[in-house]
Amino acid sequence: MMTKTIRLTMTQALVRYLSNQFTIVDGSKVPLFAGVFAIFGHGNVTCLSEALEAAQDVLPTWRGQNEQSMALAAIGFAKAKRRRQIMIAATSIGPGALNMVTAAGVAHSNRLPVLMLAGDTFVSRRPDPVMQQVEHFGDPTVNVNDAFKAVTRYWDRIVHPEQIVSSLPQAVAVLLDPADCGPAFIALPQDVQEVAWDYPESFFEPTVHAIPRPRPDRARLEEAVRLLKAAKRPLIISGGGVRYSGAEAALAKFAEARGIPLAETIAGKGTVTHDHPAHIGPIGIVGSTSANALAGEADVILAVGTRLMDFTTGSWSAFSPDAKFVSINAARWDATKHRALAVVGDALETINEVEAALGDWKAESGWTEKGKVEFAKWNTALDGFQKPTNDPVPTYAQVVGVVNAKAGERDLLITAAGGLPGEVMKNWRVKEPNTFDCEFGFSCMGYEISAGWGAAMADPTRTPIVMIGDGTYMMMNSDVYSSVLVGHKMILIVCDNGGYAVINRLQNAKGGASFNNMIKDCRVKEPFSVDFAKHAEAMGALTRRVESLADLGQAVEWAKGTDRTTVITIVSDGYTWTPGDAWWDVGVPQVSERAEVREAHSVQAEGRKRQRIGV
Repeated sequence: MMTKTIRLTMTQALVRYLSNQFTIVDGSKVPLFAGVFAIFGHGNVTCLSEALEAAQDVLPTWRGQNEQSMALAAIGFAKAKRRRQIMIAATSIGPGALNMVTAAGVAHSNRLPVLMLAGDTFVSRRPDPVMQQVEHFGDPTVNVNDAFKAVTRYWDRIVHPEQIVSSLPQAVAVLLDPADCGPAFIALPQDVQEVAWDYPESFFEPTVHAIPRPRPDRARLEEAVRLLKAAKRPLIISGGGVRYSGAEAALAKFAEARGIPLAETIAGKGTVTHDHPAHIGPIGIVGSTSANALAGEADVILAVGTRLMDFTTGSWSAFSPDAKFVSINAARWDATKHRALAVVGDALETINEVEAALGDWKAESGWTEKGKVEFAKWNTALDGFQKPTNDPVPTYAQVVGVVNAKAGERDLLITAAGGLPGEVMKNWRVKEPNTFDCEFGFSCMGYEISAGWGAAMADPTRTPIVMIGDGTYMMMNSDVYSSVLVGHKMILIVCDNGGYAVINRLQNAKGGASFNNMIKDCRVKEPFSVDFAKHAEAMGALTRRVESLADLGQAVEWAKGTDRTTVITIVSDGYTWTPGDAWWDVGVPQVSERAEVREAHSVQAEGRKRQRIGV
């Protein structure tokens, strides 16, 4: 029996396959791959671009300004879609490809899907060495694309056109797997891109994918229920996996019904609204006094969809040494940490099964009430931090408070690095679930504006509000232009504090002198500030430079009514921070000529005595 075939080049077949993958979002069938961010060069412009141009009506291509930023935009898109739709990032060979390595690290650390396609050197090696080819004298099979192996969940190099028949389904499977989710990378050698092959027509049949929901092992589930029923002071830590599972409402209902205080990680913030009855605030190093107080007393911690990074655990100093962990996670790796009872399964399915098995059990009323009391204290403290004063330079807390007050219920807050993650984690009061994106798995400076573009593309019915410092703006700002160019609006708030202020804070806190962080402390001829409003205006944005909190509030109201990306800049205090932090483990010199450093090392050593030792 003859198999029907169609003759296509490898890149034509690749594009046709990707264009025929679909998924279901909110009951509607939509393309699994919503589009392609691409920068073309000699390694992909003659073949891959030819295939993408022909398919642009079903698989639209968006021109990037920088390979890293366009891949970050793809990640912001995936996060806004809660991993239900995926973007592709396509680059040429060499430096263009390497520019995406940082973005791959962001996706890998945050368990987010993005498909990366990079040009590659010639399989035939006839023209070697080609432009932009590095040469490994002892291994000619190695090139820059091998650098992606450390930061991707799936990696392949296509050296024969038939190989995509087996490779692409595996890449898609990884992108959709709740446990292994992360970036997939495929290298496309230039000479293989042009080769035609007779592909089976069945390879291109439309396929509708569903994200699997693995259920937990019954014995592990029974043990988890037994531990919870024995708990006197249970605590829920809600991570990003709750949101990707779509388990927000189920976990919120479970926490309230069972009287269990609910704290949120950085990726999990936005699982519930700020005023949800069970909510006690963010936990950890950039967390609240309320959540950290209860974490220190909790006897059973139900960690749901979190990888328990150091910012969540206070470098494992935030909990009692005797506390027991029940970790619900789709990924075995994340569930099996610090002697936790690993309940490997989908968050929604597992929470529902735990709920059904608990009977009439509830946490003790005194513990539930303690969570409410501590959270009320925290809210009172936030009101004080955010209250306007007569100081001419506002604090981050005051700026965040004003922007938060003016934000709509569905407006999406985005930030990633510098001082703002801690300040928004503490001061931003979420009004509707899934309206908060702080990329802190990799804490990548430069994510923010690009993610704003991706998020605006993902859902044009809501406005991303991107908050960054001056350091991040200087590092990666070209997608202000991208967003204006294509009509995807965001509101960008630039807090100009004169340098890398939060790292200066850490430097000083550990006894170091201010050095090479604030502009005034760097080796410069004469410090001066950049006029970020004028710079953004030159890229087509509407802009306003404000001098006070009152002006900031009016500017945010104005920005919400504009027709394009709008940038607001304000000078902010780089030395005043919202307290509430847990302890953090960092290296501090054991020997130093500075007495402040020696003292800081002694304090750090004392802190390490409180750390929970994992396995």
